[in-house]
Amino acid sequence: MSKVIDLCLDLPPDEEEIVSWIKLYVLERGTKGPANYRYIFGPAKVHALGLTFEELERMSGELSAEEFDSMLKGKAKDLLVPLPQFVEELDEAGVEWGFTKAKTNEQTAEVVSRFPQKFRGVAKVNPHEGMKAVKELERAIKELGLSAFLASPYSSGIRLNDKKFYPLYAKAVELGIPMFCYCTMNYRTDYPMDIARPLYLDEVAMDFPEMTIIAGWGGGGGWPWVPEMIAVARRHQNVYINTSAHRPKYLAFPGSGWEMLMQFGNTLLQDRIVFASGWANYFPYSKGVIMNVLREMRALPLKEDVKEKWLYKNAAKLFHQD
Repeated sequence: MSKVIDLCLDLPPDEEEIVSWIKLYVLERGTKGPANYRYIFGPAKVHALGLTFEELERMSGELSAEEFDSMLKGKAKDLLVPLPQFVEELDEAGVEWGFTKAKTNEQTAEVVSRFPQKFRGVAKVNPHEGMKAVKELERAIKELGLSAFLASPYSSGIRLNDKKFYPLYAKAVELGIPMFCYCTMNYRTDYPMDIARPLYLDEVAMDFPEMTIIAGWGGGGGWPWVPEMIAVARRHQNVYINTSAHRPKYLAFPGSGWEMLMQFGNTLLQDRIVFASGWANYFPYSKGVIMNVLREMRALPLKEDVKEKWLYKNAAKLFHQD
């Protein structure tokens, strides 16, 4: 089995995460913001609990808040997976290591310290906090041992070229770490759809040519602005595209919008596409989830040597393992 590096290696959710998702989808339905993800990823996550939205909505009206919370926690327990078991599955799937993040930088650092050969940590900081954010990024890298940072318009509500991000970009260059960025549409209804449009990344790449930029989510390619994402990567040699947060098998569907990613990723950009599963966005956890994602990746209509580049060689070269 060929080796794999996963640049968006989600961890199995804990009880708090599972409960918070369901409460968001059910108790805040119809509100502006992330609750709109109920219609995108909600059905699969609710189904994993053995329930339907109708049943959950009925119970939320019949039970007290405490009883509803307790019921959800009971259901969530059936989905919990010990981290050592997940690591064993990664070994079976041929995943050498991957970048991951937890709810806090401290929690990410704890995961990395437990399995340093399997995980590298991505730091999360708030660009609205100015120099406090810059110091937190430095602390996360130098003291906590994390290895990259995430710039997320989805979380921050500002575009990638907003100058509030620039001190963090400068610090990333100084620290010699890559910047991962959310660079695709979002389903939040409190932000504009284009807040993470690839076009805004072009200015960042122009201003920080020394920074390694790994753009992703939504299957990579900045959907529905895939031509823009391809153009940014063609213009800037420091920009890589990852494949996270979209089932691989749909990337090759005619009319899906990823045709240009498949075309250029198989030819002119074959050295700058990197595998990232982001599986938790589209698969509730089940045994063998990573193996299923990799099976779909390997079935894509790409040249065999290109598949190896996407899955391993490009990331290995980028992180000096070749």
